[in-house]
Amino acid sequence: MFDLIVFAVVAVLAIVFLVTLPSITLGLVIIGERQVGVVVKKFSTQGSQSTPAGQLIALNGEPGYQADTLAPGWYFGYWPWMYNVQKVPVTVIPQGEIGLVVAAAGTPTPAENILGRIVECDNFQDARKFLLNGGEKGRQLGILTAGTYRINMALFTVITAHNASEHEMAPAQLRVYTVEPDMVGIVTTLDGAALDEGEIAGLYLPGHDNFQNAQAFLNNGGKRGLQEQVLLSGSWNLNPWFVQVEQVPMTAIPIGYVGVVISYIGKAHEDISGLEFKHGDLVNVGHKGVWATPLYPGKHPINTRVMRVELVPTTNIVLNWATRIEAHHYDNNLSSITVRSSDGFAFNLDVSQIIHIGALEAPKVISRVGSVQNLVDHVLQPIVGNYFRNAAQTYTVLDFLIARSERQQEAAQHIARALRNYDVEAIDTLIGDINPPAELMTTLTDRKIAEEQRKTYQVQQEAQQQRQLLVRETAQADIQQDMVRAEKNVNIAELKAQAEVQQATGEAEAIRLKAQGEAESIRARGEAQAEAYRAGAEAMGSDGYTAVQLMQIVGQNAVRIIPEIMVGGDNNGSVVDALLGMLLQQQLDQGKKEPALPPVASNGHVEPDEVQAK
Repeated sequence: MFDLIVFAVVAVLAIVFLVTLPSITLGLVIIGERQVGVVVKKFSTQGSQSTPAGQLIALNGEPGYQADTLAPGWYFGYWPWMYNVQKVPVTVIPQGEIGLVVAAAGTPTPAENILGRIVECDNFQDARKFLLNGGEKGRQLGILTAGTYRINMALFTVITAHNASEHEMAPAQLRVYTVEPDMVGIVTTLDGAALDEGEIAGLYLPGHDNFQNAQAFLNNGGKRGLQEQVLLSGSWNLNPWFVQVEQVPMTAIPIGYVGVVISYIGKAHEDISGLEFKHGDLVNVGHKGVWATPLYPGKHPINTRVMRVELVPTTNIVLNWATRIEAHHYDNNLSSITVRSSDGFAFNLDVSQIIHIGALEAPKVISRVGSVQNLVDHVLQPIVGNYFRNAAQTYTVLDFLIARSERQQEAAQHIARALRNYDVEAIDTLIGDINPPAELMTTLTDRKIAEEQRKTYQVQQEAQQQRQLLVRETAQADIQQDMVRAEKNVNIAELKAQAEVQQATGEAEAIRLKAQGEAESIRARGEAQAEAYRAGAEAMGSDGYTAVQLMQIVGQNAVRIIPEIMVGGDNNGSVVDALLGMLLQQQLDQGKKEPALPPVASNGHVEPDEVQAK
């Protein structure tokens, strides 16, 4: 067991000897692909030569840290007793990050600067160039972007997000700075010349690639402090020791508004408003003052730390001198106007004023009064209030109420003329509620009620007249209907009468003809009987023939002579008288049974019943 241990120790020593033998005998140093060889020289071969005081890195072979590093490869002559070669990893800056550099040696940084200026040194990979070109010690303006670097760690310290906490920094500071969409980055530089007297920010400077090239910014005379230029949405390689960025939303101009820019920095003030505009001044874009060109609806990258944007409505603005407040709140400080009439009564008026500010006139308005709220408080309020106070003094309360439309028209004209001087268009002036004293209001109310009652009575009277006319017309219409019906009945009666007359005429003619025929028959029969009677009387004598005829009738009709026939008188009558009496009785009875023939008129026509009745 002991032999095995001895053998292992000998083998290890042999391997170590074989490995270290080239470095000992040949001074061989092997630098890997992802390594940097930092050389430390232990002593100088030139005897008394040493590193100058205050110089950390040797440039001429002095003992100490050497400026030149060893790249990957094999190197001979670096004997261990003279050199100490430190193999350090290469410096890697990941994507999305930056590296800050601190130089341990170099010339002192000037008092007016806080960061070492950038010199040609291959991104701090050539320490010799850095020192020979005047590189300054301390924190550097230059940064390392994403990539791999062979840095002499004896001269430079690289701070990354990985080791930020070791250098009292937050990892977020070592990441590429990103300005979010719809945001604006307001930049404050921490190095550069001092701002000029009277300035609050540094003016726009070109050629520094949005503060990513800090040395170019300083070479062009960049000022320290707040900057006019802003960063737009995107990612930027910014040195957090050089700039600080604050993100604010872009300036949004809503529909129906324009934005008037008031810039506190810019080029020298040059008024372009002209001689006619005497109450303010306007400047071109980029100059200090009120810009003559407004911002139209949309989003604008405005530096709100050095500029102010006053929103001006371009739609109609309604202002109420009343308890009602509009959504824009410009009329928050307005209230009902108290006026006094010529008869000494005080009363309140509610007034609404409609105004319009044109887009091109908005800069003039802002240059004159500063803001729309100032326009309302310092211009409109006194103009409108004083007009109505002055106007009310020339009228009584009732006259003011009665002539309200005239007062409103006069007010609109007066206020329009006054606002025209302020480049504001007065659209209309409207008088709202008028609140006179209660006793006057009662009088006016009674008067109005009486007037309305009079109108009501007049309307009712007219309604009654119309009603009477309607009744008359309705009755006439009803009578007319009866008249028409009567006329129709008369016509019908006439037609019926004519029909009846025609019928009666026909019937009468028939009866007449029949009666005529019967009469002719009776006449003929009478004549025949008379002729026969004459013949009999001639033959038998009148008494004898009469007796024969009587007996014949008695026999034919079975007439009973006794006892129905009573011969009156002194019973001296003859049989003939009795027979004549019986015959007469029969004729009377027969006349009752047979209807009498209608009388015949003189013209031969049978008369109707009505005529007969008459």
